[in-house]
Amino acid sequence: MIIDFETYSPSQRYHLMTQTIIPRPIAWALTSSEGANNEQILNLAPFSYFCAVSSNPALLMISVGKKPNGEFKDTLVNVKANNKMVIQIANESQADLVTETAASLDHGESELNLVKANGLSTVPFEGFDLPRLAQCDIAYGCELFEVKELGDVPQSLIFVEVKQLYINPKVATVANDRIKVHADNVKPLARLGASEYAGITEPFKIARPL
Repeated sequence: MIIDFETYSPSQRYHLMTQTIIPRPIAWALTSSEGANNEQILNLAPFSYFCAVSSNPALLMISVGKKPNGEFKDTLVNVKANNKMVIQIANESQADLVTETAASLDHGESELNLVKANGLSTVPFEGFDLPRLAQCDIAYGCELFEVKELGDVPQSLIFVEVKQLYINPKVATVANDRIKVHADNVKPLARLGASEYAGITEPFKIARPL
């Protein structure tokens, strides 16, 4: 089967790409805005157009579209306003919560308020201005590096620089001053196409050629 993308609509291309670029990691992105009474309002949203792009500087990238009504998503609005973002790595057991936080809410409404009853909470992120999710074993404290807009929508590519990294000691070991994160302990949640998610299989090793 050969598919000519020139003959397919953007929506059709999206569905083909998300069903073939698999599995994809999920950035569970937490940002903040200021409420009417100067209180901090936390926004939480998942993005599977997400990857690491550089280690010097240490950059992550998430690709953000618009809300169904055409407004910019809160994640983009918030990070452009205050330059901070925390990206968490969700685990397999949190698939329902990740999906709940994908809801399109009005600006200023917090997804965390919707899912707190299900046991999701935040704790201070040592050395960083925003909190992190207490239930995630990996969290990146990031500062905005650059935003690039692509296409007609446009799609916003948000590049953030990692300033702090939290790793739960339960999913890692240290030997010879090197940290080993055990993926089978993290049990990261991955995105597939349509409404499908996946976990990981048993990790295996293959030595790279010298």
